[in-house]
Amino acid sequence: MNALAEFLFPAPAPRRAPAIVAWWERRRLAYNASVGAAGLVSLGAVGIANLVMGGESMFPQALIVAAVFGGVANLCYCLGPAAELLISRIWGRGVLPAGPALYRMGLTFSVGLALMPTLLTVLLGVARVVLAVLGLHWD
Repeated sequence: MNALAEFLFPAPAPRRAPAIVAWWERRRLAYNASVGAAGLVSLGAVGIANLVMGGESMFPQALIVAAVFGGVANLCYCLGPAAELLISRIWGRGVLPAGPALYRMGLTFSVGLALMPTLLTVLLGVARVVLAVLGLHWD
């Protein structure tokens, strides 16, 4: 199995609490790297767009927001093993292991959320161009 497939479709953990928690913790660094990279893309895109549009540097505030986002993302990551343990406790072996699916959903959501400022910046830039073409002002 190639690295990307292993990353997105890992084998599930054995159905024991310590194994489930260890499974999630082995993936935390890759999760943080992925979400952090998406956050850096957003910081760069928003920062460049802000400077191009004549705004002031947002560097200190952006670092604080990034640090808070990273901390909250890691707290939310802890919900993954908690949810898998709860699912295992409620349904036992009658349900397939939920860890890999929960991991993919959480990773996708977190990376998307980290990239959201980039999308909003692009949309606002397009809106500014359209308004300028129409002869209207952005105030």
